Amino acid sequence: MSELLSTLAAYGARDATRALPEAAVHHAKRAVIDWFSALYPGTRVAPATNLVAAHARELGVGRSSLPGFATTAFPALAAWINGAASHAVEFDDIFKDAVYHPGCPTIAAALAVAEDRGLSGAQLLQAVVVGYEISTRIGVAVQPSHYRFFHTTGTVGTFGGAAAAASLLAPGDAAVMGHALATAATFASGLQQAFRSDSMTKPLHAGHAASAGVLAAQAAAAGVTGAADVLEGSAGFGAAMSDGAHWERATDGLGERYNITRMTQKNHGCCGHAFAAIDAALELKARGLDPDAVAEFEVATYQAALDVAGNPAPRTAAEAKFSIPFVVAHALVHGSVRLDAFAPQRLASPAIRSLMGRVRLVADPALTAAFPAQRAARVTATLADGRREEHFAPCRKGDPEAPLTDGEIDAKFAELAAPVLGEARARDLLAKLWRLDGLAVADLRLAAP
Repeated sequence: MSELLSTLAAYGARDATRALPEAAVHHAKRAVIDWFSALYPGTRVAPATNLVAAHARELGVGRSSLPGFATTAFPALAAWINGAASHAVEFDDIFKDAVYHPGCPTIAAALAVAEDRGLSGAQLLQAVVVGYEISTRIGVAVQPSHYRFFHTTGTVGTFGGAAAAASLLAPGDAAVMGHALATAATFASGLQQAFRSDSMTKPLHAGHAASAGVLAAQAAAAGVTGAADVLEGSAGFGAAMSDGAHWERATDGLGERYNITRMTQKNHGCCGHAFAAIDAALELKARGLDPDAVAEFEVATYQAALDVAGNPAPRTAAEAKFSIPFVVAHALVHGSVRLDAFAPQRLASPAIRSLMGRVRLVADPALTAAFPAQRAARVTATLADGRREEHFAPCRKGDPEAPLTDGEIDAKFAELAAPVLGEARARDLLAKLWRLDGLAVADLRLAAP
């Protein structure tokens, strides 16, 4: 293996079997709880419901659960459906430096393999950490140029799924870890056009990454080898998918500084590029701003946010989740952007549409230069009488600089999971997830009716 791949593989083998820092374990629990928060409502909408129908003849076998569907599947199929479901309602976590949602592919893959093998919650958490640490660093190495065309969750997420699965299938085996990552590299895919247009494809990227990661790890555990220089080779992942990868970033702090402790947990149910603008708008509303008295709302933010979420006239729920004008207007009218924000009556709301027409988007050069490490926005309201009110959000609520508390993580889980599970079962599952390192994964009873 190349030195780069050997270093990543050696780390993955080590952390799959050693006692991890307490902070890393705690944040892994937060990540798993947050993933289930996004998963359960995602099981009630497309494309997860379509996937279950598409694979109906393949369900009810295997030991990997499809939570929310009360059935099981073999690991790769479970990872495919759960990965897609958990990305469907846009409430999943973010590692902002890599422009990447690691939870969907990594946890979906880890859970599928852990259930299939009858493993412990502690082993699951270790696999989640390994998947997060390796994949987030690969993501940082190829950004920001990678994000011009590629959806990082579909591409880099494949490494998260493969690393997590390999750590469970062959714990402590650096050769298996390395070959799983090498094979995953050539499976990586996901184009941004999938969410710049109205489609169901974006969540499928996360599902594919999870499933491909499982398959890569299963193959490696059975002796299938991958290209040793597939990351940094002249026709490898970095060369094909970036303007020049900075591979030293992929090993910086590996095994010492845990990226899983610096996640963004979403506080709004839409594209994360819109969050800072929503936060700033909500602050103006909290100060008593009357939206009806505003002649114009200027939203100044970084260019990538406008490229991805600048849709001025969304027609569908999928488009509205990637429309800063819509979500800012919704926040000003209703005080939040949750699941109900994209119901048909909200999409057609005259009050929201009126406000949208007064939102002007501006690319701020300084904020553009600070991306992806900083995700900021400035909202300036110009009133009809000429007065101006302004708020600058230097980060997003939920970012590492302003993290959700454990209590807020619990409240998010209750809000999103209880309508699917029922309040009593949701409370029971939440309590078990906080004690996951002392349980078997089977104790969660995820496939129960």
